[in-house]
Order: sequence, then structure tokens, then C-alpha cells
Amino acid sequence: MRPRLSSALIFALAAAPHGAAAKDKIPEDAFAATAPAPQAPPPPNGAIFQGGYVALTSGGRAGRVGDIVTIQLVERTVASKSNAAGTQRGGSLGLTPPSTGPLSLFSPSDIAMGGSNQFKGKGEASQSNQLAGEISVTIAEVYPNGTMLVKGEKLLTLNRGDERVQISGLIRAIDIGPDNRIASTRVADANIRYVGKGEIARASRQGWLQRFFSMISPF
Repeated sequence: MRPRLSSALIFALAAAPHGAAAKDKIPEDAFAATAPAPQAPPPPNGAIFQGGYVALTSGGRAGRVGDIVTIQLVERTVASKSNAAGTQRGGSLGLTPPSTGPLSLFSPSDIAMGGSNQFKGKGEASQSNQLAGEISVTIAEVYPNGTMLVKGEKLLTLNRGDERVQISGLIRAIDIGPDNRIASTRVADANIRYVGKGEIARASRQGWLQRFFSMISPF
């Protein structure tokens, strides 16, 4: 009779991948677009310039909550690391016994010994990532020092699955170009996510049972 898996083991196998996915759970509105704040009506004080006006020198450059900024994705990272080590040690000992006397019973091979130790190690690692494209985001907050929090996402629904690009971070008004574009390398504390789901994404992942045994495998 074949042994049966206990209910506790089956529950642990089923809960392992869900627990790992819940750890990286991000709120659904983390990258949601931000609508512009309603403008208060100007006070009827007869002044020419009222609060909230936009200077003529700024043109149409984004700078308020809800304005749209286009981020050019020019991410490229290359990293490599290598190391090598080697050690070697050797030693020998030999004695020649006298030809007469009680010690003459020993032959030179009986009291000769030697040993050696050698080690060589080498390791290499390399990684390369590249992301190009454009994504338009909205300004979520404007801070007193002039920096702005931007966030947004782009969802592409294809016939074989969905692709989602999400980004958030801090930008400076001085880095925004006249056409409201800014490079992603100018985004501070950038959080860029490129995820997908569908049959292509599922085919490129391990099964949940194989992932479980990969986590507990000592090899």
C-alpha cells in the first residue's frame, strides 16, 4: 500500500507559494493616476495676480498636482564580479637510522613521511538589464522644496496575456524638459515594475510544487 501524504504536509505545500506572493503584495492603488486638486475661487479683492496663477515664463510645463509628465525609460545596468584563490603547501620528513645498534632494525622507509595540500577556487557572476520606452505619469504631491512625487502605470492587453509597466518616484522641476519629458535616470527613489500575466508568463515560471522543493532543497 502506498504511503499517503498527511493533511498538514499537503496544506504546507499549498500555502508555501501563496505566502511568498503575499509578501510582495502591493496595494492596487499604489500606482493609480492622481486627479488635479480643485482650485479655490479667487477672493474678490481686485488684485491683478491671484493665488494659483501660472507664470508666463513657465509655459505649459507640469508643476501642479494632477499634471502629466512623460518618463523616458532608459534603464541599463551591467554588473560583473569575479574572484579566484589558490593555496598550496607541501612538506616531507626523512631520517636515516644508524647501521649498527638497536635502531638498525628500522629501514629509512619506515621513518620517512611527507604530505601536501592544494586548493584552487574560482567564481564569476554577471548580470545585465535593459529597459527602454516611455510612460506618462501624473504628479501626486508637490513638496515645499520643489520636488514632486509622480506615479503611474501602463497596461497592455495582448492576445496572449497582459503586460503592466508601473513607476513611482521623486523628480525635480528643473529636470523636466519643455515638452514635459524627463529621463528615468533623473527619478529619485524610483520604483519601476515590469510584470505580466497570461499563458506566456505562466509557461516561464516553475510549478508551485517545484518551487516548494527548490526552497527546502539543501543542494
